[in-house]
Formats: sequence, structure tokens, C-alpha cells
Amino acid sequence: MSDQARAKCSSSIRPWVLAENNYASIKQSAVEVAVLPLGATEPHNLHLPYGTDFLEATMIGEQICEFAHRQGAKVMLLPTIPYGTETNMREFPLAINLNPSTLHLVIRDIIASLVGNGIHKIVLLNSHGGNEIKPLLREFYGTSPAQLFLCNWYQSISDIYFEIFERSDDHAGEMETSFALAFFPQWVGVNEEGRVAADSGEVNKSRFDAVNNGWISISRPWHLLTTNSGSGNPHSATKEKGLKLMEVLTSRIGSFLVELSSAKIDRKFPY
Repeated sequence: MSDQARAKCSSSIRPWVLAENNYASIKQSAVEVAVLPLGATEPHNLHLPYGTDFLEATMIGEQICEFAHRQGAKVMLLPTIPYGTETNMREFPLAINLNPSTLHLVIRDIIASLVGNGIHKIVLLNSHGGNEIKPLLREFYGTSPAQLFLCNWYQSISDIYFEIFERSDDHAGEMETSFALAFFPQWVGVNEEGRVAADSGEVNKSRFDAVNNGWISISRPWHLLTTNSGSGNPHSATKEKGLKLMEVLTSRIGSFLVELSSAKIDRKFPY
């Protein structure tokens, strides 16, 4: 068997997923847009796996990149960063922390690798609310050829959220549990009745009204804020809601990737 035949990709390999491709295929690929998913490793109430955030980021990334690829976009999904900022979850076992400064350095090095390969359009697909990425975009602006776009995917449906879900979700509530029931149900904890085995996700109030009203911000200590790390009631979650969520995200963010792939970087970009 020749080296070329041995290196040939099988039909099951997705050309928009970097981790599945070999050098023989990548060296012939033209990439306009790189998507870097950002996750975390942390507890999600009693019922969802520690990998919820990076599983969400990976699966959403796969869907939106497939959508874009099938419409001709030159897009590549990078492997997900599985760790995020957990400084306010340190009291929970095995919440694996990267300080914001460390996370930014990791992202910087990845961006430098992409720019070195001539890829200047980069989408940071964030799945963890504790990852503060916006300051990094400000630092890069005007100092690098990289054109960075931040997508906190959970904010992409704010205008239609309550058309899909009944209750708000801050962490491990109805939205995230619905996603899990749709895409990784085998890792969702359920009781003998088949219902999610979790508390109701109630949160404690601060002694300061200004904090409770949002006039003053703090880094919330989750072991004091919550009972089991959940903030948001998961008990009305369904698989169908999770599938609808993915449908909307794929259409909205996938369509953006198509536009971004074909956009020319010029003096007025992105306007």
C-alpha cells in the first residue's frame, strides 16, 4: 500500500474537525475561520457531569461548523479547552481552575499558532460563564492581524429564550439539563422515577441589597450562593427543548460562520 493510500481519510472523518484529520488532508485544506471552543471542568448540581461545559462547547462547535462547511465555508473546529476559571468554586472538589491570566496566555499561544498559519479569523466559542474573555479581545485589537470574535453561546438565544424554556438558567438549570438530556443523556443522574436527581437550584441572597439588585458586582462564592452548585431549577428540562436549542444555535451561529468565511479583511473590517 502506498503512503498516499495509507494516509487517505475515511468517509467517516469530518473535514471540519481538526482532531479527526491527518496531515495529508490538512496540508491541502484552505481554512478561513478557526473556531476555538472554551469549556470548564466543574460540578453542575447533583445530576450533570463535570464535563458539561466542554461537552456543550464541543458539540455545539461540531454542529455549527458542519452547518457552515456544508454551505461552502472554509471553517475548522479546534479541540476544546476543557478547563476554565473556577476561582469562586474552589470549595467544591475537583473544580479545576485556570486563573484568568493563565487562560488568556493559553488562548494567546493558540491564536499565535493560527496567525502563524495564515488564519486570521478566529471565533472563541465560550461555554462557561466564569471565563472572562472580553478583556483579551480589547488587548488584541489593533496589535495583531487576528480578528477575534467572542460567542458566549448561551447569550445567543436571549431574545427567544422563554419561547423554549420556562425558567431562567444560571448554572445547571433547565437549559443546560435539556441540552444534556438531548446530547449526553447517559451521563445525567436520574432517580428511580426517571426524573433528574437534583435539587431545585435555589440560591441564597447576599446581606447587601445593592448586590442582590445588581448595583454592585462581586465574584460570587458558589459554596455560599448555592446548595450543590446549581443555580436554576432543572426539573422542567426535556430532550425536546435541548434539540430546539441546538437547532437555533446552529442556524444563528452557523450562518455567521458562513458570512465570516467569505468576508474580506480590509481596512474597514468588520464594518
